[in-house]
Amino acid sequence: MKHPLTHNYRLLIFYALFWAVIGITNFILLVLWYNVPLTYALLDTITTFILYPLLGSSIWYSIRYNSLEEVTIGRLILFHFIAASILCGIWISLIYAIFKPFMGDGNDFLKNSLPSKIFGGYVMYAVFLVFFYAVNYYQSLKEKIKKEGEYQALIREAELQALKSQINPHFLFNSLNSIASLTVSNPEKAQEMVINLSTFMRFSLMHNEKEMVSFSRELENIKLYLSIEKVRFGKKLNAEFEIDAHCLDAEIPNMILQPVFENAIKYGVYETTEQVTIRTTCECDGNVLKIIIVNDYDFSTLKRKGEGIGLRNIRKRLEIIYNQPDLMKITDHKTSFEVQLIIPQKPVVS
Repeated sequence: MKHPLTHNYRLLIFYALFWAVIGITNFILLVLWYNVPLTYALLDTITTFILYPLLGSSIWYSIRYNSLEEVTIGRLILFHFIAASILCGIWISLIYAIFKPFMGDGNDFLKNSLPSKIFGGYVMYAVFLVFFYAVNYYQSLKEKIKKEGEYQALIREAELQALKSQINPHFLFNSLNSIASLTVSNPEKAQEMVINLSTFMRFSLMHNEKEMVSFSRELENIKLYLSIEKVRFGKKLNAEFEIDAHCLDAEIPNMILQPVFENAIKYGVYETTEQVTIRTTCECDGNVLKIIIVNDYDFSTLKRKGEGIGLRNIRKRLEIIYNQPDLMKITDHKTSFEVQLIIPQKPVVS
């Protein structure tokens, strides 16, 4: 940790102004109240309130390498008593060296003030000690908060990557199983599905490093995904989109919609012989992008038990990214299942 007075100009200015005010006050009192000659008053002010603060700045190093947490109280007191004695000895010696050319034989002022100088030296050492311990504690606290912020960011990124990693393998597993079945029953559809899957995965890998993408890009990704599932389910799967054009530039977390559509297909299309429509509507309301995805399903053949892993991942990702727990709302209408996503947007600065 660097010396605070050499790397914090505000603190240095405050430090200099503080001792300047104290020094000027002392000079005025000596001259006007105690009738001390101007020369002696000036020398006393310089040696006490300029020289000692310069020497006292070195006390930082004595506390920097003798932390309260690392040494015992007894050892700490002994160390600082010895350090204070050495500093006071150097200070008194310099006072005599500075006063001597001006004092001549009139050493009474200096001799009379010597006991108070020594006592004042120890007192000022204690003041400096408290000051630098406070500064050291404050700087350590700032560094700790900064490191904790960095650790939290790393943890947040790790959690997001873990949530993302649960999506692709699950989808791949289902798609490869479908391709395996189609290779026997319909080789042409299997080939079409392989091509679409390849395109989808290439698209996903291209944008996997970005946490945020435009809503238009995410829609392209979803349409690729639906084209894969369309090969698998044919006319059973019908997708409708009603998107406001000015919403397309909004930012949205990457791959956040795919698990919603996968959930709709798993619990809606897969479980019925009838055509199932997945309707997607979107609107921008102020600084919020609202996406609603509704799919039909046959309540008599399926009983839902809470959220699947895909929907839980979405809820968790949104909470991590935006630090809000209520950005996904789920409503079961018995004949249809609705997922509403609320994506906060950065306000546009005009």
